Amino acid sequence: MTAVARRQLPLRPAGPDTVAALLDWYDSEKRDLPWRVRKGRRPDPYRVWLSEIMLQQTVVKAVIPYYERFLGRWPTVADLAAASLDDVLAMWAGLGYYSRARNLHKCAQAVTQRSDGKFPRTERELASLPGIGPYTAAAIAAIAFNEKATPVDGNIERVTARLFAVKTPLPAAKRELRRLAATLTPDRRAGDFAQAMMDLGATVCSPRRPSCLMCPLQSDCAAHAKGIEEQLPARMAKQERPSRYGIAFLALREDGHVLLRKRPEAGLLGGMLEVPSTEWQDEWLPPDLALGAAPVRGDWWPVPGSVQHTFTHFKLELLVYLAIVPASAALTFWAEPDRCQWIARRDLHAAALPTVMRKVLQHALKEQ
Repeated sequence: MTAVARRQLPLRPAGPDTVAALLDWYDSEKRDLPWRVRKGRRPDPYRVWLSEIMLQQTVVKAVIPYYERFLGRWPTVADLAAASLDDVLAMWAGLGYYSRARNLHKCAQAVTQRSDGKFPRTERELASLPGIGPYTAAAIAAIAFNEKATPVDGNIERVTARLFAVKTPLPAAKRELRRLAATLTPDRRAGDFAQAMMDLGATVCSPRRPSCLMCPLQSDCAAHAKGIEEQLPARMAKQERPSRYGIAFLALREDGHVLLRKRPEAGLLGGMLEVPSTEWQDEWLPPDLALGAAPVRGDWWPVPGSVQHTFTHFKLELLVYLAIVPASAALTFWAEPDRCQWIARRDLHAAALPTVMRKVLQHALKEQ
């Protein structure tokens, strides 16, 4: 159907009928996800919270195995609170955005200490806990406790922008989209409605080529009526990520151990293990200066190629130097020995290593 023909169709304003149509669709088409419960059963706030923290900036497919492993090891919030942070970080390794893992642990301890393991049910109380922002507070309140709250994630932003034909580009449109989404949130089944909006955005109202013929809200959608659904939500042009550079030093001991260093708790990849490296800077360090920062005295040689990794705000490229050192090798001042540890190669799979450092290890050890 052409855009001209669509404009001639009667448009039903989004309202109570929209909500009813979406809930009917959700009852028959909702995704089967491990943190959801069957109709008539109460959601477990711990499971809802755990899933929402993991889903921040991460797709469902990637989250599911982590979610199931966490629940298998720490089935209650008290179990998670009693765990060591190192164990939590190791279990989280590969999921990214590691501040979430640190805050997850802090939040579990806060819930256990403040309220005997029971999550508060209001947005305001939830938002006072570590790692829980406005979106997550609204999601937990709605889904776990059926409070009238309106979480707005990327999927809900897209559905709302199209439903109301909001042409203001993101991120400037965020406040208006939250306001419009809140006008639809029903007094009853607020949690189901929030999840229905998420599912609709994830499966039907997709970023590219939305399946409008399959959409239960087609007759309510102002963007579809105008033929502009694929243009919304509009976005401001993204700035190109800057690049940073560094040199990583992989010391391989003769007895099969590698040297790793724990990063400071605050900041990027806080509390995770790393292959010791120079600071990540805007330009490459000259080789002689870089080698002066090696963590162990030895015969260092460059591994051909480089390791590249993209973070949220910058791109990183690392050259890797490798040295095989005796078991008696002493660490240099630059290694910061109090943060270093030797780990057997066979145990690296269980170490709290972020993805970028696993790339470094794979690159350096591929021929060893």
